[in-house]
Amino acid sequence: MSAHASNASETARRTPPRTVEIKIQRRENPDAPAYWETFEIPYRPNLNIISCLMEIQKNPVTKEGKKTTPPVWNMNCLEQVCGICTMVINGKVRQSCSALIDQLEQPVTLEPMSKFPNIRDLRVDRSRMFDYLKRVHAWIEIDGSYDLGPGPRMNQDDVAERYAYSRCMTCGCCLEACPQYEGDQYIGPQAIAQVRYQNMHPTGKMTRDERLEAIMGEDGITNCGNAQNCVKVCPMSIPLTKAIYEENRETIIYGLFGWLKR
Repeated sequence: MSAHASNASETARRTPPRTVEIKIQRRENPDAPAYWETFEIPYRPNLNIISCLMEIQKNPVTKEGKKTTPPVWNMNCLEQVCGICTMVINGKVRQSCSALIDQLEQPVTLEPMSKFPNIRDLRVDRSRMFDYLKRVHAWIEIDGSYDLGPGPRMNQDDVAERYAYSRCMTCGCCLEACPQYEGDQYIGPQAIAQVRYQNMHPTGKMTRDERLEAIMGEDGITNCGNAQNCVKVCPMSIPLTKAIYEENRETIIYGLFGWLKR
């Protein structure tokens, strides 16, 4: 390639596009078939996916000029904290609020997460994920069962590990990427990590056995296939594989010797 051609190619890469092309997988209701619609909006610097969807929502006309319904999706904090705007963007599960157009290949494809029931367009029902958190009792009661005064002293390494687990925002990325999570076949890494988070704390250890039994069923921790996809897609860099390893060890010990407590 000549120097002139190389410079022209570099200039083309640096020149921002005049428009943004967004291809959205849509569905009118849970029982309706999925279909695709393509939209084109004016480009401006620092656009994220949420901004693009809001622009389309104001004037829902496809690239071909067809008037259509405004796309439906979930959003809340817009700071990658709540996790509710998670979707599949260009084939990768992530939060749409932190997905910048300048860093994405066009056309940008938007799909709902596939591991949760699709309600409409990009909106899914993540109730099952929260049901699993209820099952493992991923909280400490504040009804007077425990002293709410100063907490017990802990090893700083344990404190640091627990902090990492506390950053989970139940976005569902780990479940979307997990090949074992399908229907009710596997409780998933996010629930197991919360078991680890609770059981590491001296107060949480008081109900440790209850949580271990919750992940020892047919859809429990033994169904992990060690694909390690979960830790690769986690936007908060949570050590999910470490949690699975540690809780797998705990459940084995509990399964062998737990009867001594009964």
